[in-house]
Amino acid sequence: MPLRLLVVSSETPDQQDARRRRSGMASHETYAETLREMAGEISIETTSCVDGRTDTSADRLGRFDGVVFAGSPIQMHEDTPEVRQAAAFMSDVFRAGPKSFGSCAGLQIAAVAAGGSVRPRESAMNAGFSRGIVASDAGRRHALLSGRPGAWDAPTMHSAMVDRMPDGGTVLAHSQGVPVEAAEIRAGEGVFWGVQYHPELALTEISDALQGQSQTLVDQGLAQDVDAVNRYADSLEALQGSPGRRDLAWQLGLDAEVLEVRRRRLEIANFLNWIR
Repeated sequence: MPLRLLVVSSETPDQQDARRRRSGMASHETYAETLREMAGEISIETTSCVDGRTDTSADRLGRFDGVVFAGSPIQMHEDTPEVRQAAAFMSDVFRAGPKSFGSCAGLQIAAVAAGGSVRPRESAMNAGFSRGIVASDAGRRHALLSGRPGAWDAPTMHSAMVDRMPDGGTVLAHSQGVPVEAAEIRAGEGVFWGVQYHPELALTEISDALQGQSQTLVDQGLAQDVDAVNRYADSLEALQGSPGRRDLAWQLGLDAEVLEVRRRRLEIANFLNWIR
């Protein structure tokens, strides 16, 4: 039997359209394609957790082997209809009990739904790559991070982060300035694995994201001007096309944990192995 996965979007329709114009696919569509490449025999359905129209009954959710939450610009520290709907959707997933996984916003949605909290970063946006991620004692023993070295980098793009874990939550990794880079959250009948970074994204998608936020990066002092953002983004695209370019890898400070597709996607592979 093929794995049955539900891939969940937390982007609004306008945000989905904007990402399709910029990168070719909405975030949940990128995730679905990544999963198809990785999982072999697989059946994927997609849905939204912010439109208030999805069937989240235990009967429906229980038919899936896993539920995967894609990233998005949702701000889980704000009180908006989308935030309330996303948290309610995740609460239903926890009650129904399918194993779940999420990147970036997915981790934040799960934390808030289980009783934790999210806050904006005090410093500038964490953009491009999260550097020096380190597993906690629990993380070094956890299957989510199986195969990771003592410290690693990963693609990232976020302006908020989990600042208080819920009861039933375990921090599995952190980095300087980001207290929760990876976590397990247990609530109700469900278990969620999540990461603040983006193992599903190719370098070209990070390039697109940086260019989409270029003025914000300049305003926050992360780049001198928009041209500097574009040059950095161009280097990422060139490295994606020629992964053997040691000069670019050296200039960007990237190693096999990011450059090798299999290693970049390691947490997703570990999740798929868990639910098989």
